[in-house]
Amino acid sequence: MSKRDFYEVLGVSKGASDAEIKKAYRKLAREYHPDVNKAADAETKFKEVKEAYDTLSDGNKRAHYDQFGHTDPNQGFGGAGGQDFGGFSDIFDMFFGGGGGGRRRDPNAPRQGSDLQYTMTLEFKEAIFGKETDIEIPREEDCETCHGSGAKPGTTPETCRHCGGAGQLNVEQNTPFGRVVNRRVCNHCEGTGKEIKDKCRTCGGSGKVKKRKKIHIKIPAGVDTGQQIRVAGQGEPGANGGPAGDLYVVFNVKSHEFFKRDGDDIFCEMPITFVQSALGDEVEVPTLEGKIKLKIPAGTQTGTHFRLRGKGAPNVRGMGQGDQHIEVKVITPKKLSDKQKDILREFAEVSGNEAPDEQSDNFFAKVKRAFKSFGE
Repeated sequence: MSKRDFYEVLGVSKGASDAEIKKAYRKLAREYHPDVNKAADAETKFKEVKEAYDTLSDGNKRAHYDQFGHTDPNQGFGGAGGQDFGGFSDIFDMFFGGGGGGRRRDPNAPRQGSDLQYTMTLEFKEAIFGKETDIEIPREEDCETCHGSGAKPGTTPETCRHCGGAGQLNVEQNTPFGRVVNRRVCNHCEGTGKEIKDKCRTCGGSGKVKKRKKIHIKIPAGVDTGQQIRVAGQGEPGANGGPAGDLYVVFNVKSHEFFKRDGDDIFCEMPITFVQSALGDEVEVPTLEGKIKLKIPAGTQTGTHFRLRGKGAPNVRGMGQGDQHIEVKVITPKKLSDKQKDILREFAEVSGNEAPDEQSDNFFAKVKRAFKSFGE
């Protein structure tokens, strides 16, 4: 059975903040925990909620999940043999008072902001040569009205009276392990340790507002589909003075009608005439850096390969440049004059071969466009 989307499991949108994801997880974890919910499917749902939270609460895991979904082979979590127990102490903190060795978290401690991901589509030529550009991304920023406090200007948040600023409440409960003290998120301050009596009207007390921010990025030469760059500090802002997360820009490169790419190597098919194939010639070949001369030896057959060293794509890590590989295709013209036909028939009689069939000249049109695309 295929897994449900993690955002759907927690009931949040793909643009949900860390705080929204954590709040949704705590609510569902309390609802489906087997010690509280005796339904037959409670344990299964509890595990599903926890797996979704383990992924979406971790910036790197969330970025990978947003890009690859459940099929990412590099995630290494959530499946058989690869389950991540890093968040297990949270469950003990919530239900068993830290009995699993979990530490009590300070709700006012600095926390790093979430990472963001932006997918950019590039033209083939842009990916080869790189470029600098501006992008706009939606992200949360501190509310300018309350400066991130969530309180109405002129007021300040107060220490929660119910949890004493701890963000958690201790509640006694009977469990299969006996009567224990459970540690739960304070439902009055939602785990922040602060109470806001007069909320900021701009942000509604969250201290954050959604904005679109313009960011200047430099795309290195040689990027390819699926590769990404990290823009440090351009993710979601941190909490309580913590550092901002990072922005990951993932690239999708459009295909080219003449050039094909495999890693740093470039491949293309070059049309030549029957005469050039038989007698040999020197032809112009389009490359990423402009046209060059290529010597065609006499008797060259269709499918013959030539390699132009160093004429491929630049390595994105600066490790040299790939090669360009050319496969020759012998093309016969669509229209022949009577004289040309007579000569070919005579050649066929002398050589014992039949006259060649007519063939499309679409290759020539592609070559012309390639010359125009990368400069003649």
